[in-house]
Parts: sequence; structure tokens; C-alpha cells
Amino acid sequence: MRAEKNNIFSGVDWILVLLYMILVGFGWTNIYAATVSDTSGELLDFSTRYGKQLLWILLCIPLIIVILFFNSKFYERFASVIYFIGLLFLAGVLLFGKKINGATSWYDFGGMSLQPSEFAKAFTALAVAKLLSDKQYNLKLIKNQVKAFIVIFLPALLIALQPDMGSVLVYVSFFFVLNREGLTHNYILLGSLAIVLFILTILFGITITMVSVYAILTLFLIYFIKKNKGYFKFNWHKFLGIYLFASLLIIGSSYMYNSVFEQHQRDRFDVLLGITQDTKEIGYNTNQSIQTISSGGLTGKGFLDGDRTQGRFVPEQDTDYIFSTVGEEWGFLGTSFVVIAFMLLLYRILYLAESHNNKFGRIYGYSLASILFFHVLINIGMVIQLLPTVGIPLPFFSYGGSSLWGFTLLLFIFIKLDANKGNDW
Repeated sequence: MRAEKNNIFSGVDWILVLLYMILVGFGWTNIYAATVSDTSGELLDFSTRYGKQLLWILLCIPLIIVILFFNSKFYERFASVIYFIGLLFLAGVLLFGKKINGATSWYDFGGMSLQPSEFAKAFTALAVAKLLSDKQYNLKLIKNQVKAFIVIFLPALLIALQPDMGSVLVYVSFFFVLNREGLTHNYILLGSLAIVLFILTILFGITITMVSVYAILTLFLIYFIKKNKGYFKFNWHKFLGIYLFASLLIIGSSYMYNSVFEQHQRDRFDVLLGITQDTKEIGYNTNQSIQTISSGGLTGKGFLDGDRTQGRFVPEQDTDYIFSTVGEEWGFLGTSFVVIAFMLLLYRILYLAESHNNKFGRIYGYSLASILFFHVLINIGMVIQLLPTVGIPLPFFSYGGSSLWGFTLLLFIFIKLDANKGNDW
């Protein structure tokens, strides 16, 4: 039984807050290491990137207070309204946004930029929780599945138009939430199949891939016919549907890769899959990142003693490639500490989510955990060349106010839902 709520901090899970503070604090330390040019300079120099990040961290305090101030029921009752406001901001940035690095993803407020896609993840998580927690909602019905897909992929579509494909990928994480709430595993299996066929099509081309897949399917067909011991007992419609579906996936993968992807995106896949070797242009960032991480060894070179970090060998090292700073200056032990901290955070979120007796809080918790997991997986996988470079921040670590505030909003809404779960649900 939780204590009576007499202030906004009552019932707050301080383990989550502590993990948040550790990640944000260690993240800033590495941003400082990656951006400082003169260690004798002012720590509170807000003209520097580490100074700006520190300011954004300090501004998280009033943001957290505002989040905790509202009753947890507020987030459930107004989830749809918050979601539609988020959609308006995403649509508005296409008309009034500032173009940076080829993407119109930012609002410019007189020197201060705001990226609405970072906040849209929290708004979408609230909307998904609201939709799926409806007592009349049955996720096994096709029409309800379509509703869920629309809620999830409408903001993803607006983000794709910017274009910001890295942020779009994060919305795939909601399939884990849907699966937890009863969606059939077939969607995840089909998604996995699409990824495999996409990679095979890039590696071997459409003709060889299609012939190989047809051969494998035919062998399965022969096996099932023999197993059924009869020609007419076999369900031909389903198997022909599988043939057609596989063909569409292969043809669609080829079309997307050759006609939809831009050249730099194709180059990144080619480098990742070993089709081409490029350590000076497209693969330069990742190659330098791997060398920087490996140079740290077991214990690292020490804070501010990373010669590759101080020499600015890795472009964007304070944003997408911040993990390479950890690897060089803190070594394998430091990178392990970061991964373990994130795993503890995810475990704690899932543990608390499962303890909710209200579906809204549980679903939101799973949405939060899935989004964080995708960000950590893709960012670290990108930095160590297990995944292609897509430009996605490491939560609480990467430089940027919008990213930090967006993840803070995501996390502390859940902390508020958890704090009041025994009183007002």
C-alpha cells in the first residue's frame, strides 16, 4: 500500500529517477569530453555545446515538476487531445520548419531549435495506451488492428515527409507493445521475413533471390504434400499466397532500394553488407568510431585523455556517435556500465509496468521500454557497425535539447502514472 499522496513527489520510484540521473550525468560528462577545446575554459559557458547541454539539463527540472504536477488521470483523459496536438506540430514543421542537414525537422525560435518528432514519441505512446486500454477494444479484430496501425504510423508518415527515416524506424517498436496486448506473432514473423528478403535482394539481386526462394518454397511444398499423403488434401490457396507474398516482398525490396533510397543510403547498406569497402567517405564515420572504441581497451585512456576524441577523428561524436567517446576514455568497462545501466532502466520499467492493475499504465510502460530499447539497440549497433548509419540519438546521452526533453517527458509521465497507480486508478 502506497502512502497518501501529499506532494508531487510522493510515490515516485526513486530507482528510476536515480538511473535517469546517472545516464544524464554520465552523458553530459562525455559530451563535455567530445566538445571541450580548452579545459581551462568556463564550465558554464553557454556558447559551447557542453554548456548548452548543461542548460537543457537544468531546464529538465521545471519540465519534470510540470509533468509530476498533473494528476495521472490527466494523461489518460487527454491522451487523444495531446496526440492530435502533436500531429499538428509535426504537420506544421513541414510548412514552417527550418531545414537542417537536408531535413525540415526543426522549428526555429530565434536561435533556439525544437524538433517535434522527439516529443511525438511520447504523444503516440499515450494515444496507443488510450486506444488499447479501452474495455471494448479487441486487438484480435482486423478493424481494431487497422486503427492501431493508423495511430502508430500517422506520425511516422509525417516524420518520413521531413524526411527523418531514423525517427520513423522507432515506430516499429510499437509492434512489441501490440504483441504484448494480444496481436498475433505473424506480423513480427512477416517483418522479419521482409528484412531477410530485403538483405538477400541487395546482396544477390532480384533474380537469384527469387529463384532461391521459389526453390525453398517448392521443397516445403513437396514435404507438406507427402506429409498429407494426398494431392487434394493440401491447401493450395495458402501456399500460392505465400509464393505471391514472397514475390511482392522481393520486387518491392528491389524497387525501394534502387528507386526510393537515396544514393548515400544505398552506400551505407553496401558498406555494412560488405558489398563495397569505403573507409574514407560513406564508411568513414563508422570506421573511425570502431577504431576509437577499440583504442580504449579494457579501462580506457582516462577522462579527457582520449587522443582520438580530442583530435576530432569521429564526426558527430557528441550526437549520434557519443558512444565512441565512452569507449575510448572509459574503455570496455565504461561501455559495459552504460549498457548495464540501460538494461536496468528497461528492466525496472517493465517490472513496474507489469505491476499496474490498469491497462493504460501498463501499455504506456511497455511503449516507453520499447522505444528506449530500439534507440539503444540501433544507436549502439550503428556505432559498432552492426547496423547501417541512420542517425538516431542515444537516449539521455546524445547532445540535443529536443532529444533530452523528449526522453525526459516519456520517462517521467510513466513515473507519474506509476506513482499514483494505487490511488486514483
